[in-house]
Amino acid sequence: MQVTEKINALRKIMGDSNIDAYIIVTDDYHGSEYVGDYFKEREYMSGFTGSAGTLLVMTDFAGLWTDGRYFLQAEEELAGTGIELMKSGEADCPSIEVFLYDKLKENSVVGFDGRTVNCNFFNRLKNRLDSKKITYAMDKDLVDAIWKDRPGMSSRKVWELDCEYTGMSRKDKIGRLFEIMDKNGADAMVLTALDEIAWLLNLRGDDIEYCPVFLSFMYISPKLSILYVNRSILSDDIISGLADDGIIIKDYESVYDNLAGISSEKIMIDPSSANCFIKENIAINSFAYETESPVELMKAIKNPTETENIENAHIKDGVAVTKFVRWLTENVKKGTVTEMSAAEKLDEFRKMGEGYIGQSFAPIVAYKEHGAIVHYEASKKTDVTMKPVGLCLIDTGGHYLQGTTDITRTVPLGKLTEEEKKAYTLVLMGHLRLAATVFKYGVTGGGLDIIAREPLWEYGMDFRHGTGHGVGYLLNVHEGPQRISWKNNDVVLDEGMVISDEPGYYETGKFGIRHENLLLVKADLPETEYGKMCYFKNLTYVPFDKEALLPELMTSRDIKLFNRYQKNVYERISPYLCDDDKKWLESYTKPIENFTF
Repeated sequence: MQVTEKINALRKIMGDSNIDAYIIVTDDYHGSEYVGDYFKEREYMSGFTGSAGTLLVMTDFAGLWTDGRYFLQAEEELAGTGIELMKSGEADCPSIEVFLYDKLKENSVVGFDGRTVNCNFFNRLKNRLDSKKITYAMDKDLVDAIWKDRPGMSSRKVWELDCEYTGMSRKDKIGRLFEIMDKNGADAMVLTALDEIAWLLNLRGDDIEYCPVFLSFMYISPKLSILYVNRSILSDDIISGLADDGIIIKDYESVYDNLAGISSEKIMIDPSSANCFIKENIAINSFAYETESPVELMKAIKNPTETENIENAHIKDGVAVTKFVRWLTENVKKGTVTEMSAAEKLDEFRKMGEGYIGQSFAPIVAYKEHGAIVHYEASKKTDVTMKPVGLCLIDTGGHYLQGTTDITRTVPLGKLTEEEKKAYTLVLMGHLRLAATVFKYGVTGGGLDIIAREPLWEYGMDFRHGTGHGVGYLLNVHEGPQRISWKNNDVVLDEGMVISDEPGYYETGKFGIRHENLLLVKADLPETEYGKMCYFKNLTYVPFDKEALLPELMTSRDIKLFNRYQKNVYERISPYLCDDDKKWLESYTKPIENFTF
C-alpha cells in the first residue's frame, strides 16, 4: 500500500469508530526514542523514517510534527504523500494540542493507542482541550488493522553484565532506590523506561536495534518486586539470580491487570516514559504519583568503575576511528568508496577492539550535500561514491563491555571551498571552547550552550539541534536527564555524568559539519570561597584536520586548544598503532605553527 492508501484506510476506520482526530506517536509502550520494528507505526503510515515525529490524521488534514534535525529528511520522505510537514520549534508552527484546539469542534473525539502515548503528552492534550469537552478513545490501535504484514515483537535472549563492568550489584542499586522512594513517601514505583530497568538489574538485551535493552516493566517495592517480561528470554540462572534478590517474574502483558489490582498505595511513575494505560490502571485502586524517575539520575552519574571502563573503551574506539580516517582519506582517491562501504569498513576496524559488541546507533556517513541532513542514513537508493573533494560527515559509535561511544568527525576528502573551511573552523572553535570550560557546580547545560554557539552566532550562523546529550553505559547512546541545550533545561551537570559536545553547521544542498567528542564531568578541583568548580575531562581521541582550518578566524587560545588536543590524541592513540599508522598520525596531528595575529 502507498502512504496515501494507508491514510485513506485509516480515515475509513476513524469514521466507523466516530473518531475525529487520530494521533500516531513514535514511541513504543516505554517511551523509547528508538523502537523495535513492531512499534514503527508512524513510519509505516507516513513513510518518514526519522527517530522523532508525531503523525496527526483528521478527515481533511494529515500532518507530521518533527524537529529541526529532520526538516530536510522529512521534506524528502513526505513528498507526494499528502502529509504536511509541521516544523516543531519554528515560530509559525503550533504544537499538536494547540492545532487540535483550533480545528476541533466541541465534544469531538481524539483517538490514539494509550499504550504508546506517555502521560506528559496526554496531560498537555487534556490541559488544552478539556474546555472543548473533548473525549479520548485511547484503547484504539487502528493501525493494526491496516498493517497486514506487521512484524512480531522481539524476544531475544537477555544476558547479565558482571560487576567488574557495572561497579555495583543490582541489590545495592535497588537498596539505594528504596531510600529515595522512602524520602518521597512512595510505597512503590513502576519503572517503564527500558534502559532504566536494564541498568538497575545489570541485565542487557537486544530487543531494539543498537539499544541493548529488553521489553519489560518493573514494579518495585520493599514488600514485593516484579519484573514483567517474556519469561522465555531469561535463562534459568538469571531467573534464579533475580529470585535471590527478591524479584519474581510475571508475563509482560499482565502488567496492566496487575497494577489495577493493587490497593491503596502511592506509586511513583515517570510521566515521560509511563504510558496512559499504566497510569489509568494504577489509578483504579491506588494513587499514581508523577515525578521524574530517580533511576534516570542514578544511571547518569557513572561510578568510578564505570568511568575507568568508559575511558578504556574510548581508547579502543579512538584507535579504530583514527585508522579509519587514514583509510578513508587514502582510499577515496580510488573511486570505489561509497557511503555504505565506508560505514562497513569503520565497523570492521571497531570489531578489532576487545570487548566490542556492536554499533551504538545507525552509522551516519554523509558525503557533501547529504551531510546537511542531520541524521542522514545511507541506503541503496541514496548511497553515493565519494570523490577526493569536499567533506564527509561521519557520526558513529560503538558498544563495548566497557561502555558506549559516540563520535563525529567531518573529514575533508580533498579541496575545500572557503565557505566550507570557514564553517569547519567556527564549529571547531565552539567545540574546543566548550570542552575547555571551567564552571561552577550548579550550572546546567543550558548555561553552557552559548559557548559552543557563540563563534557561529558572531557570523549569523547556527544549528537546529542540541549541543550535547548524555550517553549510557552499554545502553542507549542518548540518555538523560543531562543535556547541553538552551531549551527547557534545568538539570545540573554533576560529577560522573558523560555528555556529548557536538556543535554543527548545515548548508542545504552543499555540506554539513559536526564535530563531536564525549566529555566526563569532573569536580575534583580545590574548593574556592565561591564553591566547588567543575570541568570536563575529554574521553574521545581522534584527530581533527588542520588543513580544513582558517587560522585567521581563530584566537591564540583557540589555536592553543587545537594544538593541545592534537598532541593528546597522538600521545593516547599512537602506542596502539603500527609504525605506518603512527607515522601518519604524527603528520596528521602536527600543530598550527608560526601564525601571527
